[in-house]
Amino acid sequence: MNLRSFFVASLALTIASAALAQDTKPLLHDHVLPVLATPDFKAPLDSSFSIAKGKWTPEGGVLSVLDLPEQKHIPVLHHKAGLASATIEVEFLIEGPGSFLVGCDSSKHVGRVVVAAGGLSIAEDSVAPSHTIAKLPMTVKAGEWHKLRVEWHGDQMAANLDGQELKAQHPYLATPKARSWLAAGKSVKVRNLKISGEAKP
Repeated sequence: MNLRSFFVASLALTIASAALAQDTKPLLHDHVLPVLATPDFKAPLDSSFSIAKGKWTPEGGVLSVLDLPEQKHIPVLHHKAGLASATIEVEFLIEGPGSFLVGCDSSKHVGRVVVAAGGLSIAEDSVAPSHTIAKLPMTVKAGEWHKLRVEWHGDQMAANLDGQELKAQHPYLATPKARSWLAAGKSVKVRNLKISGEAKP
């Protein structure tokens, strides 16, 4: 390898490393949280997950989500770990009209990040319907993979969707958590899910 080629290769590696570091930059946390779950979606989900609504089928590295109209509720998948601080990273593809959500519960819903065609929002659930406390208008195209990172800590919740960040704060978000969840519209695909977190602040 000549000097020019070495310089170009080194520059490319530096740029790639910087992009990776930026992509994984924490939104709320001052340290990396322990990884709790990284399902490969090539085998059935382990016992830390439970299907509440809809059909969630893992196959070939992708989790296919399908609404069951007779249930009269969007598909929901619970992860049964109560996390005071959490980072949930996931890629999703919405097939046609619909939405994708990541949230957390106590004995009731606490907070949620909602992705729809028109953008990203964060809501708290002290009232019904959910009270939207932050919005970020952006185009979320159906039929394309999108990358979402959701975090919560104390009374804050934050999200990064395809490089666009949104943060919110509300006293109700500090409610102790019993589990986290994914939810989806009519038909969605999910891959590369990683759940990290700590039970205590």
